[in-house]
Amino acid sequence: MSSIIEAAVLASFKGDIEAFKPGNVSSYSDGHNMTVEDFIISAEVSSPILCQQDASFGERILSSVNATRNLVSCNTNLGMLLLFTPIIMAAQKGYKTLEKLHTNLENTLDSLTKDDANYVFKAISLANPGGLGVVSEHDVNQKPNCSLIHAMKQASYRDSIALQYSNNFTEVFQQGYPAIKRFDKRWNSVKWATVSCYLVFLSSIRDSHIERKYGNEIAERIKIKSGIIVEKFNNSSNPELSIELLKGFDRELKSKNYNPGTSADLTAASLLVYNLIKD
Repeated sequence: MSSIIEAAVLASFKGDIEAFKPGNVSSYSDGHNMTVEDFIISAEVSSPILCQQDASFGERILSSVNATRNLVSCNTNLGMLLLFTPIIMAAQKGYKTLEKLHTNLENTLDSLTKDDANYVFKAISLANPGGLGVVSEHDVNQKPNCSLIHAMKQASYRDSIALQYSNNFTEVFQQGYPAIKRFDKRWNSVKWATVSCYLVFLSSIRDSHIERKYGNEIAERIKIKSGIIVEKFNNSSNPELSIELLKGFDRELKSKNYNPGTSADLTAASLLVYNLIKD
C-alpha cells in the first residue's frame, strides 16, 4: 500500500504542475521567478519523505522543506506539503472509500501535537513563504505554546490552508474532489479536470496568497473575473479549445505579479484525494 500512496503523491504533485493554471506556474507557463523544473525536483524529493511512516507529521514537513531548499532556491511547495501530509497519514490508516479517508483525516488532524506545531513553525520559517496566515498570530521563530490544530484554527479566518485544518478539508472534499471527478468523467482527462478544479477554487474563494499581498479588493476582483472564465471553460465540450482563454487570463495575472498560490495548493490536494480514491 505504501508504494501505491507514494505513487499517488508524486502523480498529484506532477499533475498539478502539468495543468494550465492561469497566474500559476505550469508546464504551459513559468512565472514568479520559478520554473516547472523547480516544482518537479521538489515533487521528486518530497514524495518519499512525506510517506515515511516512522516519521511524525511535523518531521515529514520539516524534512521535506529542508530537502527542497537544498535543491531549489525558492518556496515551491510549503502549501502543498501542509495539505498533503495529513491526507497521506490518513490514507496510511486506510482509504478504501472517500468516507473512510475523510474519517481517518479527521482523526489525524485531532492527533496533532505541540511538537508537530514546533516542526511546522520551523518549516514555515525556513521556507519563508509570502506571508502564510498562521504567522500573524504566532511568531514562527519561537517555540509554539499550543497544538498545531489550535494555531491553524486561529488563522483559519484569513488563510484557506489553515481553514482546512479547522473544517476537516471541507473545500477539498466537497468542492475540489467533486470537480475533478465530474470533469474527468466528462472530458476523459484528469489534466483538464484539474484546470476546472483550480478555476472553481479561484472563482469561489478569495485566494489567501493574493489577499495577503494585495488586499481584499484585488483578491475579490480576481475571484469575480475567474467566475467568468470558469463558466466559459466548464461549458466547453473540448477544453483544449479554451487554451487562448486561459493564456489571456494567465498573461493578465502574471503581468501584475498576481500568483493564486493558495488556489493551486487546494487544487493539488484535491487531485491527491482523487488519485487515491479513483482506483
